[in-house]
Amino acid sequence: MPANRSRSKFLRRGTAVLAALPLLALAACGYGSHSDDTDTAKVAAGSKKIDGLDSVKIGYFGNLTHATALVGREQDLFQKELGATKADYAIFNAGPSEIEALNSGSIDIGWLGPSPAINGYTKSNGKSLKIIGGSASGGVKLVVNPKKIKSLKDVKGKKIATPQLGNTQDVAFLNWVAEQGWKVDAQSGKGDVTVVRTDNKITPDAFKAGSIDGAWVPEPTASKLVAEGGRTILDESTLWPDKKFVITNIIVRQAFLKEHPKAVEAVLKASVEANKWINANSDKAKTAANKQLGIDSGKELPANVLDPAWKSIRFTDDPLAATLNTEAAHAVKAGLLQKPNLKGIYDLTVLNKILKAAGEDPVDAAGLGTS
Repeated sequence: MPANRSRSKFLRRGTAVLAALPLLALAACGYGSHSDDTDTAKVAAGSKKIDGLDSVKIGYFGNLTHATALVGREQDLFQKELGATKADYAIFNAGPSEIEALNSGSIDIGWLGPSPAINGYTKSNGKSLKIIGGSASGGVKLVVNPKKIKSLKDVKGKKIATPQLGNTQDVAFLNWVAEQGWKVDAQSGKGDVTVVRTDNKITPDAFKAGSIDGAWVPEPTASKLVAEGGRTILDESTLWPDKKFVITNIIVRQAFLKEHPKAVEAVLKASVEANKWINANSDKAKTAANKQLGIDSGKELPANVLDPAWKSIRFTDDPLAATLNTEAAHAVKAGLLQKPNLKGIYDLTVLNKILKAAGEDPVDAAGLGTS
């Protein structure tokens, strides 16, 4: 899947499709649910506020592909780096609501998937956000009812769920369908395969009820379906070079990055520390992430869901920029948008400064960095 780096403006139709990703999710979440009152992190004696800020507002999703943020919070890494500036958190269920929160100033920094980041950047003509670091790769699977689908060719004619119209997994599935030579209308989901846009929270119940035959979904939803009798028939990572593709990035409001670079550096440093600890202490990190999930949602994941889900995700500081470009090309191929101008979407200056200080190799913006 070669990266397509041609650059032009979105079609108005394509932009509208991605911008309108289910408004019900946005309305349900508002600007994210704040849960900072549950934190027990204490400010170290003698510590000072960074950039004179009382707080830094950090957003993330309550799922395992955002485990860098989950672990960084549970281990108090963000608060440690921010000193007397409070780490204030907001939890989201959907990318559009997080972009809305970022644009309104309700959050400063967040963990976000590639499709909403592309949409947010392009819709604002490159003025809304910057991707400043990577977080996770992988963790997306096609899980099916083995009684109805025994091989990939059997997917034709079936009902397959994706989380949202135009979201990262929806685009990936539409691209895969096209590569099979099948036809599907991207907006209606009708064609040789019926694409049923379904919230991840509802997908397991829909699967049990038989209203869908499978789903192309991120973790832990994929492992929840397996626990309900489903079978993983395809891991998306096998479709990518080196089995790596971006699933979660770190974004920041451009104004915040300009005005408070030390605060951004503190959060990024904590993120790098979190990923280093995750990769060196997988079992402990899995437990820490699940503990924070339990605090955020009221329920931890059972072992038969947590363990396989965790194994399928790679945690990395590298934003895997070339794969972002490819994912944008997939959306173009699906008919949702024209080739977007992503030049300048990345600013990896602060991250590479941190990596250099830690003796690590720098990461690359694949030609899409700030000049």
